[in-house]
Amino acid sequence: MNWINNVVRPKISGLLSTATKREVPDNLWVKCPESGQMVFYKDLEANQFVVPGSNYHMRMGSQQRLQHLFDNGEYRTVAVPSVQQDPLKFRDGRKYTDRLKDAKAETKLEDAVLVGEGQLDGQSVVAAAQDFRFMAGSLGMAAGEAIIAGMLRALELKTPFILFAASGGARMQEGILSLMQMPRTTIAVQKLRDAHLPYIVVLTDPTTGGVTASYAMLGDVHIAEPGALICFAGPRVIQQTIREQLPDGFQRAEYLLSHGMVDMVVHRHQLRETLARVCRLLMGGAQPTASKDTRKVNGKPYVNGSPVDSSVIETAAREGGSVIEPEAVPHSQRFDPAKAEKPKRDDGASSGAQKDAPRSA
Repeated sequence: MNWINNVVRPKISGLLSTATKREVPDNLWVKCPESGQMVFYKDLEANQFVVPGSNYHMRMGSQQRLQHLFDNGEYRTVAVPSVQQDPLKFRDGRKYTDRLKDAKAETKLEDAVLVGEGQLDGQSVVAAAQDFRFMAGSLGMAAGEAIIAGMLRALELKTPFILFAASGGARMQEGILSLMQMPRTTIAVQKLRDAHLPYIVVLTDPTTGGVTASYAMLGDVHIAEPGALICFAGPRVIQQTIREQLPDGFQRAEYLLSHGMVDMVVHRHQLRETLARVCRLLMGGAQPTASKDTRKVNGKPYVNGSPVDSSVIETAAREGGSVIEPEAVPHSQRFDPAKAEKPKRDDGASSGAQKDAPRSA
């Protein structure tokens, strides 16, 4: 009797539990956050993580981003310089090194940014994709080095640079060293401009914090995915600060398009062909020439690739019918300088009296 209880039953229970786990994986079905629809994971993956019924764009990993971008899903990973893992010896609820180990094991990445080079519709490009699964895609020293390495590689190959931004902001575990990546990446963007190479940013859900305040908003063309949250401070923080109800869809891609913050909103299924078309237009197949326009940016004439009329880019981008047209902003939401409240100032007599008044001991 003891042999049956101690040996036979545990072995049978173990076999049954193992078979059950293999038959039903954790991510077999995915629930749409917008409609509540249950979608089979393989079908969702085949549809580029766009829910078929609601057209909701779910988040994608960096490897999948680059596979869907390059021809035949083939690309070469760009080498990134190594950095110190935990320069501040940071610890909150857990050690920073332990958080990094868990993120690396989950994503199979070294950090939040993956950089690759390959062919996009027959033309060479370098692309970087941020992975939100890796500590919310936060910007740290390693992520900053990866973005800079990708831009320098684009300079070396003289190709366009495409960035897929998805981040919660700067990485607090690295403190000021994380914030220093903002000016460093900005300088790398300026090097692309000096070399007249296109820099295209694809804003995905979410793009927030210090990433939005630096390289994510310095592109030549900004393309957003439908429904993506794009901001510096989130709507909840703003609403709690100003104590007012925010408009519907505030800081979403469509709202920013109607207010002129992004250039176009493109469905994920048409994103690849749109990027290929924009890269081909901006490169132009001709040598860069100095512009005759007298307008200057930071004291230098702004020339990026061969001169292309902006109307040509807009027409080409809308050929596929995938670009969402901006909505007209009502006059009630437009800024009117005449109606702006001017700060109240004390008159000269009162201010003079306050200056001349003796200070009390």
